[in-house]
Amino acid sequence: MRNYASSLRRLPALLLSLITVLLNTEPCPAAARPNVLFIAVDDMSNSLGCYGHPQVKSPHIDRLARSGVRFDRAYCQFPLCSPSRTSLMTGLRPDTTQVYDLQKHFRSVIPDVVTLPQMFMRNGYFAARVGKIYHYGNPGQIGTPGLDDAPSWNVALNPCGRDKDEEDQLTNHTPKRGLGSSLSFMKAEGADEEQTDGKVATEVIKLLEANRDKPFFIAAGFYRPHCPYIAPKKYFDLYPLEKVTMPQGTFPEAKAAPAPSISSTTPWPWFGTSETQSREAKQAYYATISFVDAQVGRLLDALDRLKLADNTIVVFWSDHGYHEGEHGLWMKQSLWEGSARVPLLIRAPGAKGNGGVSPRTVEFVDLFPTLAELAGLAPPKNLAGASLKPLLENPSAAWTKPAFTQVWRGSFPGHSVRTERWRYTEWDNGKQGAQLFDMQADPTELHDLAAVPKHAGTVKELKALVAKNWANEYRPAGGKGEKKAAKKAKQ
Repeated sequence: MRNYASSLRRLPALLLSLITVLLNTEPCPAAARPNVLFIAVDDMSNSLGCYGHPQVKSPHIDRLARSGVRFDRAYCQFPLCSPSRTSLMTGLRPDTTQVYDLQKHFRSVIPDVVTLPQMFMRNGYFAARVGKIYHYGNPGQIGTPGLDDAPSWNVALNPCGRDKDEEDQLTNHTPKRGLGSSLSFMKAEGADEEQTDGKVATEVIKLLEANRDKPFFIAAGFYRPHCPYIAPKKYFDLYPLEKVTMPQGTFPEAKAAPAPSISSTTPWPWFGTSETQSREAKQAYYATISFVDAQVGRLLDALDRLKLADNTIVVFWSDHGYHEGEHGLWMKQSLWEGSARVPLLIRAPGAKGNGGVSPRTVEFVDLFPTLAELAGLAPPKNLAGASLKPLLENPSAAWTKPAFTQVWRGSFPGHSVRTERWRYTEWDNGKQGAQLFDMQADPTELHDLAAVPKHAGTVKELKALVAKNWANEYRPAGGKGEKKAAKKAKQ
């Protein structure tokens, strides 16, 4: 009893000591929570040095690849700007978001969905974007909010450079096409910082400087290499026209391929341009890649200068791939490898796989759960993808998940599944053709095996994968499909 009374008398002193310790204890520094620098580029193919391209000069993106994990088989959900970006930013597939075009906003279908940057904001992060993260009409909406999502950001900036003011100086080899889907280009005068993408880099660096002492999710959205291909002249000089080539010979696709597989380029081939015109467009495309690469380098240098690199997750991605003449195609909206495959680099501080290359098949919906796990955050329960963290620790870890990509051709869809060995594509559920390619033996997709009897078992297996993934069919706006999508997104 005497010991109990003695303990009670000491209690106030013990409480005072505890309070003193708590008051003099430093709070957990912001640096303990990883930052995210989220770098998006528009319409960039895998024509990069780090992906083995023999001509394209991309030293800064290559530098990021060497210090992170390069995903060799990464795929978008829909090779068109808005549907692809919407899937990545919500972690949901297009048949859930119901975004298949460039006009519809996902919140008209799933108004309460929590986006990737929103998840970070809800956990105390500062979230900002500069430039194109959600869809913008490019170049028409440069300098405007475009089809942005205001709830996703604390700060959103929309730079506009001299490239927008000088569009009347473009060389345009496809004048009948809209400027945003034309083979047009300009060798610009002036410094990088005068171009829109130069201004994007400048504003992102300012945000990094201003928010270095708090956890942040900062997105840098570059507009190039999307057409019109505009870059300072010095970047064109890196690619002498006589060394830029186009595929030679006739295209077997004209007779052998299902018509919907090549209808994204009309007139086919090459939008009716000559070989010289297409070579000039490709030279300009490569120039814009190198221009964007230089801006990425500025961001990486800023992370180093501000001593943020060791605590910042860096993600580099393009919204989809890009055809450069193969199969007679230009641009996107096809289900060939060149359109569906994307560059994807992730540098996570301390990841054991940094410096490695992952041969596993991954897709954009995997990014949301990946960043949630890396930051120690609880993601929404309805996400369609899987965290890539195991591959960041061991790029060759076991991984059996395939990737799914889709497009629309007016009234019917095209669906494609990619495994490590195969790509299987069907149009209108096979009614308008199917394709099968052995991507290990035929990486350029020149030999369609869909009708070869010995591959019938492979076709059956992959067709079942496609049917399972696309069990929910498209519904018109406001129909049952949209109501079902909204319900699914809330789960």
